[in-house]
Amino acid sequence: MAKVVISAQIDVDPARRAEALTSGKKWIDAALEQPGCLRYDWSADGNDPARVNVFEEWTSEEALASHFAGPAYAGMRDHIGNFGITGAVSAKYRVSAEAPVYGPDGQATPSFDV
Repeated sequence: MAKVVISAQIDVDPARRAEALTSGKKWIDAALEQPGCLRYDWSADGNDPARVNVFEEWTSEEALASHFAGPAYAGMRDHIGNFGITGAVSAKYRVSAEAPVYGPDGQATPSFDV
């Protein structure tokens, strides 16, 4: 079973981004409580005052499918839609390899053979 990672950027009304992030905590927490959810986070982009960055990590496609079929996903989708979405991009990735960024010597390495 391969992990699944989702990366998304959602642009909202910049004047309402902080509110969207703060009031979205209940949907983030609901996702984190789901079986198979390893990480789920929304954060403010430091370079774009409208952008919300989303990062998710799931143990499997089945875990993600369960999330998509459940109330946490529907609630999140409806919640963020209330803040004037002006653009959005998202992608999911099936993880075929995983390794630490830093090797035993403390240096960053692009290699997966650490």
